[in-house]
Amino acid sequence: MLIIRDLVKVYPGPVSALQGINLEIPKGMFGLLGPNGAGKTTLMRILAGQLEATSGHVTLDGEDILSDPQRVRAQLGYLPQDFGFYPNLTGHAMLTYLLELKGVDAPQGRKRLASELLERVHLAKAAKRKVKGYSGGMLQRLGIAQAIAGEPRLIIVDEPTAGLDPEERLNFYRILAELAEDRRVLLSTHIVEDVSVLCPQFAVIRQGRLVARTTPREARAALEGRIYEGNVELNSLEELATAHRVTQAVLVEGKHRVRIYLAEPEAPDGFQPSTPTLEDAYLLMMQSEGESQADPQEPEPAGEGVPA
Repeated sequence: MLIIRDLVKVYPGPVSALQGINLEIPKGMFGLLGPNGAGKTTLMRILAGQLEATSGHVTLDGEDILSDPQRVRAQLGYLPQDFGFYPNLTGHAMLTYLLELKGVDAPQGRKRLASELLERVHLAKAAKRKVKGYSGGMLQRLGIAQAIAGEPRLIIVDEPTAGLDPEERLNFYRILAELAEDRRVLLSTHIVEDVSVLCPQFAVIRQGRLVARTTPREARAALEGRIYEGNVELNSLEELATAHRVTQAVLVEGKHRVRIYLAEPEAPDGFQPSTPTLEDAYLLMMQSEGESQADPQEPEPAGEGVPA
């Protein structure tokens, strides 16, 4: 079990990026969902031993991660949000170099291990291609290959599907789902679909605080009979939003197609019941905080790529 207790991180300024996070993460896939600047990357970097917490405790199967991150690091795999590669190296050479940096070896040598890892993430056919010719999805798979080297007990992936096209995203989903069958995978994302597809359980973080911990099914079920959908004229959306909680508004044929949450079943004219989605639940959780999306912001991570 990964146990996080009263975790706080304050950056100079001061900026409170994490404000007392308490979370227990079991084996399998677990999602951490929140907007940009919520504190997700700060939390991931602390767990990966790349950033020192201001206060709090984190244990992995009873071992203290914060007091001795070097000792536990060999049991962790980490794919940061921004991962640097040397573009003129082949995929195989790049991965072999990363294995050397991580201190991961194998009885038959690092080159053989690199080949096995590339096969595992479906990059064997591209092993001799230069990294600069890889697509975004291929780069993410190369990043996952280094993260799973050494068979870590915990794999941390931070915004892994951002910028991927639909086909690449599906390929990456399959790889992550396979990895989560026999280990703990912590997925940090601002994309609701990532959680809906992959995560039996997830937590929502906003402005350094946990808003909720639930499952996709429970989150949708809590809104059953409360979500309505209808068309609204362009100049009427603001008025509707003052009277009801809007979860989505999309332009369709010159009108807003709007989804709203109703505490009482008295819908505006033209609105009909609709099946709740996880996105409805997530956006309502964000609104329930009652604060601006923009303040405060989590500082940008620095220096997470390959050393020069």
